[in-house]
Amino acid sequence: MKKVLYQWCIELTSNRFTSFLLKAFTSSRLSRFVNRSFVRTYNINTDEMEKPLHEYKSLQELFVRKLKPDVREIDLRKGHVVSPVDGVIAFTGTLTGDQSFYVKGQKYSLRELLGSEQKCNRYKNGSYAIFYLSPSHYHRIHSPVTGSVVDQWLLGKKSYPVNDMGLIYGKRPLSKNYRLITEIKSGGKHVAVVKVGALNVNSIHTTYSTEQLEKGEEMAYFSFGSTVILLFEGDFFRFGDSLTVPSDIRVGNSIGITEER
Repeated sequence: MKKVLYQWCIELTSNRFTSFLLKAFTSSRLSRFVNRSFVRTYNINTDEMEKPLHEYKSLQELFVRKLKPDVREIDLRKGHVVSPVDGVIAFTGTLTGDQSFYVKGQKYSLRELLGSEQKCNRYKNGSYAIFYLSPSHYHRIHSPVTGSVVDQWLLGKKSYPVNDMGLIYGKRPLSKNYRLITEIKSGGKHVAVVKVGALNVNSIHTTYSTEQLEKGEEMAYFSFGSTVILLFEGDFFRFGDSLTVPSDIRVGNSIGITEER
């Protein structure tokens, strides 16, 4: 029952008023009294957390927690692209000739997702990977490659559920929701990291301080349940033969290799 309640609070709410109330509560010191229950409900590994559980003064602080140094091993092999998040790698594929892809039976236009015909053309015939983060996951986002940030832009206003029900019955939430897109140039090619909001509070925060990012370096975090989409330019990237979808994945795990290897 508790898990259902937490899922409703963190994942399913799309009403602006209830989202506002949720944000106010989870940010308040009063919410710290549910931290222990939240950890038990989602089997969160407290040994990995940067601080002891009692030091998190709100549910929000717990949700955006950092991890202890080196608890995630980053695959530093040349040419290997790594997962930017802890979560489930839910969908992978190649963008079709009309620059679209399918998720849960819904067709998504790359033009709609990126908001630009020019950007869309850059990723024509490229690859994509979609990662879903549940409330149990660590919610900080790391760079999948070493490279330079060449552009960043915001799209969308409202955010709707991006869980299974939202993806099946919603109106293309991945390309309609509020989203922050960071474009990284690596090995002469572009990788787009599309961070998709899941609630009307639209809490996506960047944390990098320079344009140069190292593979595995933290670049942003989500305040609520969320999704990350990676887009790879042209034939720059191919998925690893051992990668299975859907499957659990962690920050730093290799998902494939690039032509620069």
